[in-house]
Parts: sequence; C-alpha cells; structure tokens
Amino acid sequence: MMEIVQDDMCETSCVHPEAVNQARAALPSEECVDLASALLKAVADPTRLKILAALSATELCVCDLALVVGITESNTSHQLRLLRANRLVNYRKEGRVAYYRLTDDHVRELLKSAVEHAQER
Repeated sequence: MMEIVQDDMCETSCVHPEAVNQARAALPSEECVDLASALLKAVADPTRLKILAALSATELCVCDLALVVGITESNTSHQLRLLRANRLVNYRKEGRVAYYRLTDDHVRELLKSAVEHAQER
C-alpha cells in the first residue's frame, strides 16, 4: 500500500502555547464572527461585487446600476436589498429615484483590498 504524504501538515504533533494564546486573544467574539462572515458572503457573489465596484466610483440609481452591471432592474434591486441588509450600501431618495452609495470607507477599502489581492500574481 502506498503511503500518502501531505507536505502541508506537521510531520510531528507539537503545540506552541505562546502562539496559541496570542492567536486566541486575536479572535473576535462569536457575534462579530457571524456578522463578518455574513458580510463576506454578501461580497462573495460576482454580481454584488460588480455592484459594489461600480458604487466605489460614484453614487448610482438602480436603473444606472442595472445598465452598468448588465442585469435587470428587478435583479439589481434584489441584490441591493441584500447589500443593504449587510450594511454595505445605503441609499437616498430624490423624488421617485433611489440613489445608492457605499456605506463608508471600510467597504471601499475591503473592496479595494480584495481586487488588489486578486490581481497579484
């Protein structure tokens, strides 16, 4: 029988207590982990990522966003509801038109970092 070697695992069992304690201290609360995980799941969808990228350039109404991203206004509206629920975007109404924008610079930086990381080779 052939032995399977996994290079990405320790070859001997060992624990480094100081590193373990330091890592444990860095863990956020369970509630924070749940919220951050939901936020990252919302950003992980390609359509929503495109919407966020478009909004990182300028505030846009639903009709303009649909055109930029290449989806229906109804689908755009649905995606925006999910992004709003995760506090990634907010909007203002001007008459009957809803204009969307990124919630804050944290969202802009998250998006920028993700795109830059993806572009690294």
